[in-house]
This record gives sequence, C-alpha cells and structure tokens, in this order.
Amino acid sequence: MKLIRGLAAVILVLSAVCLLVAVALNFANIVGRYVFFSPIASAEEIMLFLFVGTVFLGNSVVGWRGQQLRMDVFLHALPPRWRRGLDVFADLAVIAVSLILIVIGWPAIQMLAEFDQRSQAADIPLVIPQALVPIGLGLNALLVAARLFAGTRTEEPPGAPPVEAF
Repeated sequence: MKLIRGLAAVILVLSAVCLLVAVALNFANIVGRYVFFSPIASAEEIMLFLFVGTVFLGNSVVGWRGQQLRMDVFLHALPPRWRRGLDVFADLAVIAVSLILIVIGWPAIQMLAEFDQRSQAADIPLVIPQALVPIGLGLNALLVAARLFAGTRTEEPPGAPPVEAF
C-alpha cells in the first residue's frame, strides 16, 4: 500500500505542476499581450494540453480517495451493508468504464503516432496530450482497484476540511 500511496502522491504533484505551468503560461501571455503587444502564439493550445493532463492525472487521485462525484442521496438512507455493496459496485463500474475507454481510444492514439500528427500552433506531437487520457484512465482504474483491494476508503489528507463542508 505504501507504493500505491507514493504513486498517488507523485501523480498529484504532476497534476499540480501541469496546472501551475498553465497558470504561469497564461500570466506570461497576458503580460506579453497587454504590456509588450506580443502574445505567445501557442499559449492557448499548450494550456489546453496542460489542463488535459491536470484533469486526467488528478482524476486518478480522486478515485484513490473515493471522492468522485456521486448521486448518493438515496445511498445515505440505506443500511451500511447495502451502502458498502453499492460502493463496491460503483468502484467496479469506474474500473470497467476506464478500461473500456482505454481499449476503444487506443487505436486513435496509435494513428496519431503513426502519422506524426502535430498541433497547429505549438507543433507538439498530438500523441502526447492524447495519451494522457488513457494514462489517466489507467491510473484511475489501478488506484481504485488498489483501494478496493485494501477494502477501505483512504483517509483525508491532514488538515483537509471534512467532505460535509462542501
């Protein structure tokens, strides 16, 4: 479990770095546009790719913590045994959907790599940002499965507000 917790921490750091780089790039683009009258031509495209990384990498940590968005109004009215059973079912559904999306999407990523397709403004190989989707989904499936295998929901990070606060 220590290895999985370390993996989740590394993923969270990578997701945060993607977000911070996107914010810094946005700031630099604003300064370039309004102060120097010379915007960064590919900034929006790069920020979009960074946001894809932020979302799909960060989503796996959300799955690890068991904090996905849920429609659980009725779940709270059920006995604990039923709630646990439905939680397991929901986690299995997350794993199945993630794996199905990887299998369905992988041929498109292979074609992007074969044809060396690149983004228009930044000339970035499109296989890189597109590969973040199945990588994030695969990490999500792995971390949710690890949490299921451990049989518990992970604890909140120290100092985190209670979920009920939201």
